[in-house]
Amino acid sequence: MNAPTIELPVVVIGAGPVGLAAAAHLVGRGIEPLVLEAGPTAGAAVREWAHVRLFSTWGEVVDPAAEKLLAPTGWTRPDPAAYPSGGDWAEQYLRPLADALGERVRTGARVSGVSRAGRDRVVDADRRAQPFVVHVTHADGREERLFARAVIDASGTWTTPGPAGGSGLPALGERAAADRITYRVPDLRDPAVRARYAGKRTAVIGSGASAFTALASLADLATSDDGTGTKAVWILRRGISGSTFGGGEADQLPARGALGLAAKAAIDDGHADAVTGFRTEAIERDDDGRLVLVGEDGRRLDAVDELIVLTGFRPDLSFLSEVRLGLDERLQAPVDLAPLIDPNQHSCGTVPPHGHRELSHPEPGVYLVGMKSYGRAPTFLAMTGHEQVRSVAAAIAGDLASADRVELTLPETGVCGGAGLFDAPEADRTGSGCCAPAPRLVRLGAPAAQEPAVGCCGS
Repeated sequence: MNAPTIELPVVVIGAGPVGLAAAAHLVGRGIEPLVLEAGPTAGAAVREWAHVRLFSTWGEVVDPAAEKLLAPTGWTRPDPAAYPSGGDWAEQYLRPLADALGERVRTGARVSGVSRAGRDRVVDADRRAQPFVVHVTHADGREERLFARAVIDASGTWTTPGPAGGSGLPALGERAAADRITYRVPDLRDPAVRARYAGKRTAVIGSGASAFTALASLADLATSDDGTGTKAVWILRRGISGSTFGGGEADQLPARGALGLAAKAAIDDGHADAVTGFRTEAIERDDDGRLVLVGEDGRRLDAVDELIVLTGFRPDLSFLSEVRLGLDERLQAPVDLAPLIDPNQHSCGTVPPHGHRELSHPEPGVYLVGMKSYGRAPTFLAMTGHEQVRSVAAAIAGDLASADRVELTLPETGVCGGAGLFDAPEADRTGSGCCAPAPRLVRLGAPAAQEPAVGCCGS
C-alpha cells in the first residue's frame, strides 16, 4: 500500500488517562486520532480499581490539552486540591473526555497486531514509506484492519501483573491456587469481597504502594465489628529499613507519605506480621485447603486463607512483535528512557524530564507511553504521561522545537521498591537520599481508610 500516510489517523491504543490525553494533544495539533480501547468503556482499567483513592490531586491528573478540549462542553474541573478515587477519575474526567472526542474513540476494540503494511519486521525495502497496519478484534468477534501514520501505545500494564514467584516466574502451584489468589487490591467495601477476607489470615506479597494499601485496608477490617480475627502477613523479598515505608512526612505527595505510614501502623498495632527476605518458590495446600508458602531457602510459612500478590506489572508486547522496538533487556522500557527510571539506580521519584526522543524506537512512528513506557519500573505518575504525549504529539506534527522542550519536575521521596534493590545490602539502600528515615506515625482520616491512596495514577 502506498497511500499518503499524512492523511491517515494516528492510532492510539488504550482509552485510559494517558491515551485520551494523547488524543487531546493530537486534536490540538490538527491531527486526527483514532483511539482503540479493548474494554467496554473509556477508562475501563481505572474502573477496575474505582475503590482506590489516588495519592495525586485533581490538579495533577488532569491534562491541560484535555481540559482545553473539555471547556466548550461546560465541563467543570473538580477541586484541584482534592484527591479523586479511581471511580471519580473515570466518571468525572475520563468519561466526559471520551465523549468530547466522540467517534474518535472506539471501545470493545482489542488490538491484536501492529506492523508495516506489506512488511514484516525483517523487510527493509521501502519500509518507512509504508503506513502502519493495525489488526483489531471487536467484542462481537469481527476482525478489522486499519491503517495509521503513527501508533501511540498507551495500553498500560494493568492486564499483566507480576507473579508471586520470587524468580519472576509463577511459583510452583500458583496457578492451581488461583481460587485463593488475587493480583489486585481488594475492594473491602463490597460485601462479598469483605466476607472473603473478614476473620481470615491473608498474606500480602509486595513492597510498593499497592501493598501498603492492602495492609491498611486489612488493618481497618480487623478493627471493625465484622472483621474480628482478621490478620495480615506481609511478605517482603528484602528486609525492613527506615526507607521501607516510603518518605512519610518528607514526601512531596502527602497522601503517598501517609499511605506508607498507615502500612507501618498495621505492623505496629499488631494487625499484620512481617516476613522478610522471603522469595516464594512454591504454593502448596494443607489438609484444609489453606495455602502454605514455601520459600527458595526452604522456609515454610504458617498456612493462610487468602493471598494478595502485588508485585508490580509488566508490559504486554505480544501484539508488537512485527515492529522494531528498542527495549532495555532488563526493564523492557525504551533503551534511552531505561537509565532514567532504572530501579537499580533510582529507588524513588526524581525522574529527569523526557519526551519523544527517549520514547523513540528503531521503527519511526511507534511510541510506547504511559505506564507501558516504564516497562517493569515502578513509580509512574500521571503527570509524566501527560508530558510524554505532549512531546510525542508535537513530534508527530513536525514541531521539533516544542517536542524537544520538555520540562517536568516530579515530586521526590515516596514509595521505594525497585526490584533491583531486593538484594542490595542494607547500607546501600538507606543513604540514597530518596526516602526519609523512620517517620513519625500518623493516622489516615476516615475517607482514606475507606478508599486508601495508592500509586495507580498512570495509564
